[in-house]
Amino acid sequence: MDTNAEIEKLREDLRHHSKAYYDEDAPVISDFEYDAMMRRLIELEEQFPELKSSDSPTQRVGGKASLQFSSVRHAVPLESLNDVFSFEELDSFITRTNDALGSSPIYVTEPKIDGLSVAIEYIDGKMFRGATRGDGVTGEDVTENLRSIRSLPKEIKNAPPRLIVRGEVYMSRDTFSELNAEREINGEKLFANPRNAAAGSLRQLDSKISASRRLDIIIFNIQLAEGRNFQTHVETLDALREMGFPVVPCKVCTNASECRVQIEWLGENRESLPYDIDGAVIKINSLSDRVTLGSTSKAPRWAAAYKYPPEKKETVVQDITVQVGRTGVLTPKAVVAPVRLAGTTVTNATLHNQDNISKLDIRIGDIVLIQKAGEIIPEILEVIRDKRPADTVPFKIPELCPACGASVIRDEEESAIRCMNVECPAQRLRNIAHFASRDAMDIEGLGISVAELLINKNLISTPADLYYLTVEQVASTKQKGGTFANNLVNAIEKSKGNGMARLLSAFGIRQVGQKAAKVLAMHYQNLDELCLASVEELTNIPDIGPVTSSYLVQWLNDPHSMHQLELLRKAGVSFESRETRLDDRFAGKTFVFTGSLVSFTRDEAEALVESFGGKSSGSVSKKTSYVVAGEEAGSKLTKAQTLGVPILTEEEFRNMIAPNE
Repeated sequence: MDTNAEIEKLREDLRHHSKAYYDEDAPVISDFEYDAMMRRLIELEEQFPELKSSDSPTQRVGGKASLQFSSVRHAVPLESLNDVFSFEELDSFITRTNDALGSSPIYVTEPKIDGLSVAIEYIDGKMFRGATRGDGVTGEDVTENLRSIRSLPKEIKNAPPRLIVRGEVYMSRDTFSELNAEREINGEKLFANPRNAAAGSLRQLDSKISASRRLDIIIFNIQLAEGRNFQTHVETLDALREMGFPVVPCKVCTNASECRVQIEWLGENRESLPYDIDGAVIKINSLSDRVTLGSTSKAPRWAAAYKYPPEKKETVVQDITVQVGRTGVLTPKAVVAPVRLAGTTVTNATLHNQDNISKLDIRIGDIVLIQKAGEIIPEILEVIRDKRPADTVPFKIPELCPACGASVIRDEEESAIRCMNVECPAQRLRNIAHFASRDAMDIEGLGISVAELLINKNLISTPADLYYLTVEQVASTKQKGGTFANNLVNAIEKSKGNGMARLLSAFGIRQVGQKAAKVLAMHYQNLDELCLASVEELTNIPDIGPVTSSYLVQWLNDPHSMHQLELLRKAGVSFESRETRLDDRFAGKTFVFTGSLVSFTRDEAEALVESFGGKSSGSVSKKTSYVVAGEEAGSKLTKAQTLGVPILTEEEFRNMIAPNE
């Protein structure tokens, strides 16, 4: 590949990965791989200056502001940092700055928190506005979401008339683990790491969602402080601390050797910090020296980020175990001889799935190369084939579920092997919590914690067991639990009449959610009729494809499912359809509702569309037939206007559903 082609390829790849990281919060490569690509591009552009381009990724900071949020132009640019990847490069940085200043300045070393960078502005001591970094010049207005962070002061004493601080929003490891556990139970896609979780949570359009994610923040810089004259960075941190901000810890260093000692200490002790770090930041302490050195087009000359390389070490695979997750997926895990990686002792490594095992040909007894992917999850990179013992054999995930002994199936769409047994003990909590959830049987008061309590007390093991609970049994789980027990048992009793569509959705059958369940309930009078349907018959129903049909028939004819259905029938749970097709006036039409409606709830409006043969969707596209805009309609209305999708008022929609003359 010639130089010009390599440069263009690097630029294209970096733009792609930058968009995934900054704009979509879903990176597909590690930070270290991204940094290495950027480093190579910088080297080539410096070597061949005639090939430089103003739109190169080397000339811009971070991502870009999303159209979903109002844009904010930063009063002081939020610059990026130049990276160093070795202590030799660190020495070069320090020598360069010393030479430029003609002296040996004092440095400070801080942990480089792996989160989402933001700027927050205070006017007369009150929080005024907060924005993401974006491209360094323009960011996204996320003020309301930042207000939900408890550790961020909303009002400060002894503040300058105008204050702008810069910080990093992060999610603690404990919160991250709890959030992913809840998402797994709910069948939602898991976050890859705390940084992605924090970024995705802060950029939610609904601030209530952001608040529920328990984000945190640490402040590391004053961008602007009217009327205040600070001499050093340490002074600014002390001032921030006095104002009540959570402030980044820093270590004063007089030379390169002391910086190196602190960097090594941070690397060894990173697991003791409440946040993830991907490096250490070295800054000149004197603010006047910083002014003297200035900045390039994207980064200050007075600071650098030392990036920790992902450690790779050899170890031996002592065993391969298979765990059953709460959604029924069988996940293989390698038990390895203990090895120290990124500050922790690793004894297990994920193997992902059978495809990954087969691709790497990982066997019990193999010597393997292991690293922490993204500094979070230990994974096996490769097998050291020339060290393989002679008696190893290929590994295959078992054909029977390790938790319940039921047959497992291969999910071709996800390369996952899954247990479909509704009575599988490994899936107990997830199945019951989903069954009782708002979009399923809507049993008020029966969330994950209550479901877990009832399971731990051995009162239930399957969804059907809920309908055999007594007030006395539930009351025994808590002190003074009489009111709680009465309310819960009444809510369970009330749910018996929800009908076929909700019950079908509650079972958690693959690809049979609310919409598919409603379609099926419009074609069959009750669940018993549906149980007699073949894959071919179901496939002929609009919106019910062959894959969904196959999953449905397989589930309905499984002995464990049939047992659950019989228990539900005996308990008096309704199998009858409550869905009614009024006429087909909206056949082939897709509606999107946005904003606040006066005459209907969102669910009621969508149900009306479906009763007239139409579909409802949560997102706007070129295929959308109508967008019904209520009060305070947001980004969906804007997108509809951009795409030229017809927009209806609530009154116009009411006219469309009026009885035909």
